[in-house]
Amino acid sequence: MSTPSLSRVNLVLLAFAGCALLTLPAMADSQARIVRLSDVQGSVQIDKNSGLGFENAFLNLPITQGAQLRTRDNGRAEVEFEDGSTLRVTPNTTVEFSTLALSDAGNRVSIVNLVEGMAYVNWLGKNGDRFTVNFSSEKVSLDHAAHFRVNFSSRAADLAVFKGDVEAEGPSGKVLVAKNKTATFDVTDNDKSTLANNVVEDPLDSWDRESIAYHDQYAKNNNSSPYGYGLSDLNYYGAYSDVPGYGMMWQPYFTGVGWDPFMDGAWGWYPGFGYMFASAYPWGWLPYRYGNWMFVPAFGWMWQPGGWNTWLGVPRFTSTTLVHVNPLVAPATGTVKTVAVGKGGSVSPVASSALVVRARSAGMGIPRGSLRDLGHLNHEVAKSGFASVHPATQFSASSGRASGLSASQGSFSRASSGHMSSGGGGHSSGGGGHR
Repeated sequence: MSTPSLSRVNLVLLAFAGCALLTLPAMADSQARIVRLSDVQGSVQIDKNSGLGFENAFLNLPITQGAQLRTRDNGRAEVEFEDGSTLRVTPNTTVEFSTLALSDAGNRVSIVNLVEGMAYVNWLGKNGDRFTVNFSSEKVSLDHAAHFRVNFSSRAADLAVFKGDVEAEGPSGKVLVAKNKTATFDVTDNDKSTLANNVVEDPLDSWDRESIAYHDQYAKNNNSSPYGYGLSDLNYYGAYSDVPGYGMMWQPYFTGVGWDPFMDGAWGWYPGFGYMFASAYPWGWLPYRYGNWMFVPAFGWMWQPGGWNTWLGVPRFTSTTLVHVNPLVAPATGTVKTVAVGKGGSVSPVASSALVVRARSAGMGIPRGSLRDLGHLNHEVAKSGFASVHPATQFSASSGRASGLSASQGSFSRASSGHMSSGGGGHSSGGGGHR
């Protein structure tokens, strides 16, 4: 079976999305928006404004207006907005999503309050959307692309700009911070601010750069889509195929016989929305929010992109008598506790020096970008049933060291022979879990 190039897939996705440029990832008559918790490592907590206070956060949780995200000493998190823009939260940081809405003109308006700590923003500035971050007594409002780091403590606040000109506005007036410059604000004296000529490197800058590199590599030319969040994970953890009679379909690697898309995840309750399902799989956002799952004979479960004008709290699938399906049933009304499904999504898998990848894992436990060619590894697992892999060490929030994507030397050994071989670079166009 041949697989179209990534550029062709992009055109298909854009064609599906073109008729829905102003639709909402929420209820059709609502101005509310929902964005994605796209990476969770270490201790991360979320307050969904449900009355439960802070609880453990996990990958692919929806984030709605009024939610707060908090990290501990070893915690890191990333939030993806609809167009693929990202907010990265470092250890010992709290952020509040005070506004996630649409303007009367249909532009997305996002306001984030940095309560304490440090965060990175890579805002793509698409379609007239606006992003604001408040920190200390300062405010940064964007209607254009920019990449910057903001840090706020009880002693000082600073804004370091990596890309684009960024203007901060506060009691001391407006300060324009150009690329590769840093502005420092005295939190004890609102009339004082200084502008440095150079950005001082922070140990966590490497993690931020590697995360951007991952999205850039695996979501090429996709950011013009109004639904760019999750596309990089689809291209890394699986592949698209043009299936006769079905059209363009996507399938994760490492599916195997007996796997179905609804085996693992959790239900989270949100005021105004009720329960929404969050998949535990690292690629599990877009296929559970739009489109439709179908069981295709000789291929297995595959996702059909589309349905961009309807945001799904519960994923859609076509019923089949060919295989057993784990039905998704929302918890009973009246409870707001998080409810796990299967292995659940409350614990993010962490790779050790060696990891066994098995059929039916669908990529769970493989850190994004840690192995270069999952398509090739997929074929090995299809033949042998499993393979031992050695993922590249990801950036450590506690040590301040990095390797990650820029030094991705992940390798695997065939289970049958123990032969070691390095993964190839870039995106694989091999078929998904086809056997």
